[in-house]
Amino acid sequence: MRSIKLTAAATSTMPRFVLVLITAIYGLVGIFDRDPWKGDDAIGFGVMWNLAHGSWLDWLLPHIEGRGEIMAGPLPYWIGGLLIKVFSPILGATNAAGIYSATCFFLSCAAIWNACYLLGRRPEVQPTAFALGGEPEARNYGRTLADGALMIFLACIGLALRAHETTPALAQLLGISTLIYGLVRGLDKPIQGGFWTGVGLAVIALSASLWLFVFLFAGLLISLAICEVKPNAKWLGTTWLVSLSGIFLWPVLWWLSDISPELTAKAWQAWWKNDLLQLTPSSKSIGFLSRNLTLYAWPVWPLAFWSIWFWRKGANYPLGGIRNPNMALPLGLIIAIFIYLMNQTLLSEQSLILIIPPLVIWACFSLPIIKRSVISFIDWLALLTFTVLSAFIWVMWFAMSTNYPAGLARNVAKKVPGFIHEMNWFGLFAALIVTILWISVIRWRTSRAPKAIWRAVVISAAGTTLTWVLLMTLWLPTINYAKTYRPVAERLVKAVPSGSNCINTTHLGSSQLASFAYFTDLTLKDDPSCQLWISNKPGEARKAASKINLKLELLWEDRRVSDRTERLRLYRVITDAR
Repeated sequence: MRSIKLTAAATSTMPRFVLVLITAIYGLVGIFDRDPWKGDDAIGFGVMWNLAHGSWLDWLLPHIEGRGEIMAGPLPYWIGGLLIKVFSPILGATNAAGIYSATCFFLSCAAIWNACYLLGRRPEVQPTAFALGGEPEARNYGRTLADGALMIFLACIGLALRAHETTPALAQLLGISTLIYGLVRGLDKPIQGGFWTGVGLAVIALSASLWLFVFLFAGLLISLAICEVKPNAKWLGTTWLVSLSGIFLWPVLWWLSDISPELTAKAWQAWWKNDLLQLTPSSKSIGFLSRNLTLYAWPVWPLAFWSIWFWRKGANYPLGGIRNPNMALPLGLIIAIFIYLMNQTLLSEQSLILIIPPLVIWACFSLPIIKRSVISFIDWLALLTFTVLSAFIWVMWFAMSTNYPAGLARNVAKKVPGFIHEMNWFGLFAALIVTILWISVIRWRTSRAPKAIWRAVVISAAGTTLTWVLLMTLWLPTINYAKTYRPVAERLVKAVPSGSNCINTTHLGSSQLASFAYFTDLTLKDDPSCQLWISNKPGEARKAASKINLKLELLWEDRRVSDRTERLRLYRVITDAR
């Protein structure tokens, strides 16, 4: 076992109200009082919206209104659709769907904190006892590591946007976090741990591809094979029972509802997503990981590597301290997730969220052994970076509000032409409060020289929270104007001729379709027999029409003001070309 020398003073816990306040601010700001944004956010919300206003079949086979493509993993859409149905009369549909994102995020935080707390209490990781006493107690040590883990989690740069979207990625984050907690809990309470591990696996399976479930279960077995401490058979039995019960919920509903064999086969195919996974690593996915993961997972991955470097040595050869539960249990999951990601034919930032929780477990165990010089480097880098970013956000907001400096104001106007800035006094007040809190954190960190091991990540976590809150208060109207399809949808409604039966959306992206379905009452569906066609894919609509001997007349062309490359075109079918 590696030797860690630590005094009790270094494991003083962070005040609970501070920890809860930072987590609450980070998790709640940015998910309410805005429209669905272009991309995965609009798609996820669109499916939830369709469920809330659809039939029983829509709940069985979640999809965007007008599109027959079944979305794999119904659980996120079930939760979001139910929340919209219940709370939209009070909060509005988008705010009601935001409750789904906040709930998944906060439960993920709780699972990660408890997993690190349990690992931090274990005898394998306890600091060396001093001859005259003064070493930390196991519970205090575990609690301090858990506080640090939550700060590292909040400091993750890539998490900021993805943790506030209405996408299945949030349910997947909850699933992997719950799975890790259950795996750790299973070391001392097998049945309870098996239950939570099974819940985590079921959530993963019901919010993603079944292939991800297979990979993660294989990762669990790898972790247990490496780990020197193993749960007894009750853990495995409970895990299987709970996970399979959850997984078969969806197929059982198909069977009870007596849907057609064709729809059942289509749903199975969507759930497996065979077309998105290949047997050999994809060069595109590997390139995507190499380009994006370094910044996305900052500062989690440097701390995780530091932890691996320290724990690589130990008495448990050939893997040394890697066989300890704090290192071994996340290891198999990380291996499985990386193989799954590299074998994807189409990879996005959404998928990268899976790797963060197990890396956070590793990262928190680097806090007791980081050198003071490294801590200072992390602090000053975070201090400089987030101070500059926050100052930039304030300056740009001031330019938008006062038209001074005029050059900056003109640059903003060029990016979002037509946007009319209005003073949001509540947002300004919130931004001032969080800025004052940031200054207070800096003064506390630089003047008192705290000894607690979580001090190394406080400025990073506070900095990401500060930056995100400033963006979602001072800049939220501007960002919302740039990323929403509401103005485009309003112009589309005016362009549609009266008496049109429907609009063919076969050549329209899912994000645009979901947005138009929410913002308008138009009849949108993937049907070539419609009198009107809409497309955002240049040339595809005309090519498809010519193949079936139809001719299209351009009626309307538009785009979001912030996207110069996008072209939305509305056509009318005018005649048979033969």
